[in-house]
Amino acid sequence: MPRSPRRRVALYSHDTQGLGHVRRNIEIAAALVAAHGATDVLLLTGTPAAAALPLPPGAEVVVLPGVAKSGPGAYASASLGLRLGEVLDLRGRMIESALAAFSPDLVVVDKVARGLGGELDAALRTLRTTVGPRGLPTRVVLGLRDVLDDPATARAEWEAEGTTAAVRASYDAVWVYGDPRVHDLAATLRLPDDVAAMVRHTGYLAHGRGGHVTAPPAGDPAPPTDPYVLCLVGGGQDGHRLADTVARTPMPAGHRAVLVTGPCMPVEQRRGLQELAARRPDLDVHPFVGDTRPLVAGAAAVVSMGGYNSVCELLTAGRPTLVVPRTTPRREQLVRAEGLAPHTALDHVLPEHATPAVLAGWLDGAVRRAAAPHDLDLDGLGRLPRLVDDLLAPTLAEETSRATA
Repeated sequence: MPRSPRRRVALYSHDTQGLGHVRRNIEIAAALVAAHGATDVLLLTGTPAAAALPLPPGAEVVVLPGVAKSGPGAYASASLGLRLGEVLDLRGRMIESALAAFSPDLVVVDKVARGLGGELDAALRTLRTTVGPRGLPTRVVLGLRDVLDDPATARAEWEAEGTTAAVRASYDAVWVYGDPRVHDLAATLRLPDDVAAMVRHTGYLAHGRGGHVTAPPAGDPAPPTDPYVLCLVGGGQDGHRLADTVARTPMPAGHRAVLVTGPCMPVEQRRGLQELAARRPDLDVHPFVGDTRPLVAGAAAVVSMGGYNSVCELLTAGRPTLVVPRTTPRREQLVRAEGLAPHTALDHVLPEHATPAVLAGWLDGAVRRAAAPHDLDLDGLGRLPRLVDDLLAPTLAEETSRATA
């Protein structure tokens, strides 16, 4: 009996800054490989730091030429001396070529339906006539985090980018990686009925995160043996304000502070924090940690920005947590923190109110309490393989077509 071909999955994230999009796609890839071992995964991303993150077996990274934010809503080439249009054209050609050669069964596009600046348009047209290794048409999914931005901004951007038309023309499903009790994205976007019918809320991609990491990544620090408070600022590109505040906050008696700056924090800012740590024996500063889960699990309390991946890890670990959300240029983290408040024990405070005195007061109480239970759906990673199986099951028309070919 001939062997069934290996399943092929491609995941795209535009990644103009930070690691959030590609980290989410890596967790999705790991869940799909764990459920269906004969799976090859191609990760297309705009962040070179992706190569330093642990990958599941059978996964490879294609790093696209970088694009960086040059102002509110504005972008520029990160390294190449090209105009933005030129670098987007280059990225688009690379994506189209890679997907055409890979011939995936499934493509999952993260957040931006047409890609950054429409760089996916050509690839999406090609995918509508692409056949995967099983002889069936490639399925295309738009994957969205639970919150895009505040409702008015999210609706305006969705319309300006022509997302509804793109979904209708090029996509087979829309997955929202969240619990609609926290934020009902379909309702927020006021999607027309036919597009809303394509939406599936998967639950948060929380339980099972990091299951593909079989050993601590090289260079990761071991958790301290004495009690400690942990500070996370995501990739770190805009986390210096919170990191500096925590570095100046008195710790609860008998506790030390562990601060992870993230690889995207500017070098001068990171150096300043390390100089603070050199004068403060109860402060450890780490520039990059490939797998933060052991640090989170051992912390007496956590102070963190409110990015999607960080929140998922914190909800899973159940540690007392104070979220200090980013509020500019997007209000996504604030909307998420406010939506989570009625369902979890996560506290939150606005960045302008997060002073050393406020943090010290919160930490003194937090290290003495356990996190309260929550009622959220955190099983998205376990649910995705079933959604994929359903999506890749041939329709009656396709079965008939193959039988008569």
